[in-house]
Amino acid sequence: MRLMDIPEIARLSAPEKILLVEDLWDSIAADESAVPVPQSHLEELDRRLRAYESRPGNLLSLEELRSGIERGK
Repeated sequence: MRLMDIPEIARLSAPEKILLVEDLWDSIAADESAVPVPQSHLEELDRRLRAYESRPGNLLSLEELRSGIERGK
């Protein structure tokens, strides 16, 4: 389906389209089985959880995070 298939949507203003997209996303998110999570994502989450559990104090402060982001720009 494309935007041109539903002319009513094409005529909406940008803020109205944003609200529509939010409603669509909420309806998708309400059913967790509608969007399967790839195995690679699950594995990455498991890897990160194990890393945290092995060194729970090895976290960045908010200031360290911001500084690193600024340096990367």
